[in-house]
Amino acid sequence: MQLNGQDFIIIGENVHTTRVVRRKGKLVTNNPEGLESVRYLDTSKKRRYLVIPESIKQSQEYEEGRVKHVIIAVQAAMSGEEPHASEGLEYIRKIAQRQVNVGTDFLDVNVDEISWRLEEQKEAMRWLVQALQQMSDTPLSIDSSNTEIIAAGLEVYDSRVGRALLNSASLERLEALDIAKHYNTKVIVTAASESGMPQNPEERVANAARMIQAARDRGIAIGDIFIDPLFFPIGVDTENGNHAFEAIRQLREKYGPDIHISGGFSNVSFQMPSRRLINDVFMILAVEAGADSGIIDPVTNHPQKALSVDRTSRPYQLTEAMLLGKDRFCRTFLRAYRKGELEG
Repeated sequence: MQLNGQDFIIIGENVHTTRVVRRKGKLVTNNPEGLESVRYLDTSKKRRYLVIPESIKQSQEYEEGRVKHVIIAVQAAMSGEEPHASEGLEYIRKIAQRQVNVGTDFLDVNVDEISWRLEEQKEAMRWLVQALQQMSDTPLSIDSSNTEIIAAGLEVYDSRVGRALLNSASLERLEALDIAKHYNTKVIVTAASESGMPQNPEERVANAARMIQAARDRGIAIGDIFIDPLFFPIGVDTENGNHAFEAIRQLREKYGPDIHISGGFSNVSFQMPSRRLINDVFMILAVEAGADSGIIDPVTNHPQKALSVDRTSRPYQLTEAMLLGKDRFCRTFLRAYRKGELEG
């Protein structure tokens, strides 16, 4: 995708077992048989229902008002029990196709929360990679907190559709770089240290530099590396935006145009209202700082729509000021939200 005349690589984040919908939201309702379900339109625009099973209703997330809909779909599809298996498979197809339709370059796949058992996680990753590759020829980003799960996905990945992206390698798990090299994947490297998260731009750049050197030592080309400087919620610290933008600028200056700079853009709006607005403005500022990729929901935060926003509007101005650290404790932004002055 072209943004401001430059290529922008979209890593679609929605095929994740972490994803939730609100129980009291518009997507959760009763199906024609009276069973509580997640309603959706399939790829032919037909109304369908993904039934919420009793196992999900017994979870803490459900009790707290959140429904992990991707887990439901994957478990139903893998069960082989009809009609739930076909419904789960169609739901996954819908999630993937919506992202493909808006120009996603990689579909990020994560099954970590499907189970606490490693073998079940690996089985789910293998199944989901193969299922997605039957639905679309969009390359996959294989994502997990466990390198064994990543390797399981790459074992069954068909690279004829394009090389996979490994998400991610860090100083605390350098073995992920060896997996990337073995399977000839592109790779996201994060700015985390061996002991924790970076506290400022300088730590981000220093940690990322060590990861880039480790990747280069293994023969991974600079153009196959995606740097994730790590983006943190603005509601926790109003300097988190500035830290992100400065790290992006320094990394782009240090490594030039060939390396990719990406990351989870939506992290910045965590536990804030008007998340779509915050994510859009953050994307604009990140791209201007030098980011050429993002791990995003391209359906709700499409890059081209984000960059066409009216930058003179009050919602934009308030959001930009907050992300640039000019709104202490986000007070002005939150006050405007309570008054109904924001969009998104």
